[in-house]
Amino acid sequence: MMKMALAFGLLLQGVAWSAEAPANFVVEWNKQLLAAAEAEDGFMTLKGVRTAAMMHLAMHDALSAIRHEYAPYALQADAPDADPIFAASQAAYEIALSQYPKQSVQWQMLLASTAHASGAAWQRSVELGKAAATAVLDSRKSDKWDSQAEYRFHPMGPGVYAEFREHSGTPEGFVFGAGWATVKPFALLRPDQFRVGPPPAIDSKEYAAAFDEVKDVGAFASRTRTANQTHLAMWWKEFVEASHNRLARDLVVRDRLELTRAARLFALLNMSIFDGYVSSFDSKFFYNHWRPYTAIHWADKDGNPATELDAQWDNLHKHTYAFPSYPSAHGTVCGAAMTVMAATFGEKRKIWMETREVDKAGPMSGKIAMNPSTRSFESFAAAALECAMSRVYLGIHFRYDSVAGNELGHKVGGYVVEKYLTPVRGL
Repeated sequence: MMKMALAFGLLLQGVAWSAEAPANFVVEWNKQLLAAAEAEDGFMTLKGVRTAAMMHLAMHDALSAIRHEYAPYALQADAPDADPIFAASQAAYEIALSQYPKQSVQWQMLLASTAHASGAAWQRSVELGKAAATAVLDSRKSDKWDSQAEYRFHPMGPGVYAEFREHSGTPEGFVFGAGWATVKPFALLRPDQFRVGPPPAIDSKEYAAAFDEVKDVGAFASRTRTANQTHLAMWWKEFVEASHNRLARDLVVRDRLELTRAARLFALLNMSIFDGYVSSFDSKFFYNHWRPYTAIHWADKDGNPATELDAQWDNLHKHTYAFPSYPSAHGTVCGAAMTVMAATFGEKRKIWMETREVDKAGPMSGKIAMNPSTRSFESFAAAALECAMSRVYLGIHFRYDSVAGNELGHKVGGYVVEKYLTPVRGL
């Protein structure tokens, strides 16, 4: 008890929650959960964003049972006498503990920081939080988030994804994320619900134009890429789970967003990020399209007389990710996440985002500092588009990859907002 009391006292010195800003404890759960997730696997699996989505959905459902402002996700309940802050925190605790049990003391401390209810209200809050967490966890049973799907390399041909392990730094025969294309989404009816149309034919003028563009502006020693384009190409490399949740935390605190709206925002945000990954990887492995690095090194074999091989070409960060190119997953999840935030904060809002450091090349390549660390945007849509196009300047995607990803992301985010956690009629 003394240890817990000490932990409680230490945590109260932070920003977990206060009577003046009750949504801050939601922010703190988000921050600590994603930090634990990144520390465990660097966001190289779906576990972190899946847990964040489950945690915030459970918090949302607990609050929905008390206030009935928004439709629940998994739990239909009526508990007007429960304490909203402690019930939501209990729900978060149960999810976090179930997925990251080694951080149990950390979760206990965070739960203790909200334990201001007592008596029957306290007991009802505990029961409601546990019920919300159980309902969400049950809804995700057998969702195959960590399944390993078999991938077979196709015979090399124009436009076909091929392995260049010296550039991806991966073992022979390794392909990342094939199983992601088969995962059960949180909101979408199925992974292929918004499957994008096919990429341009390799012998087309459209393909040749996209080829020449990335070969030019995405090159390591490009003479036409501007200093701003070089900066944004590297600055946007951080995974969306980290960057966009951080932006959401900043906006919730800055706008002093009301508790139920904040809980709903984080739930919709992480649902959209998760479903954005699933949706984009469905299209990736359906089309199995090659990366610019492959295309430029095999241009003499692509059957398009307008493209020219460059055996010495390399991209800006000298790395290619080991999975098919089309559409851009980064562009997709940026678009999905920004669509959710626009629905919450309004589209025509100038925003500032900060990214202090990114991977120098691929994962585990070491970090480099971003200078400047901030970028500003006139709207959420503008930020999403720049995020998608950054991959062209980085040299890892064709323009049509980024455009298709951006459009797919807006569809995913729009669907999540339209169909889930909607306002209850009559309020």
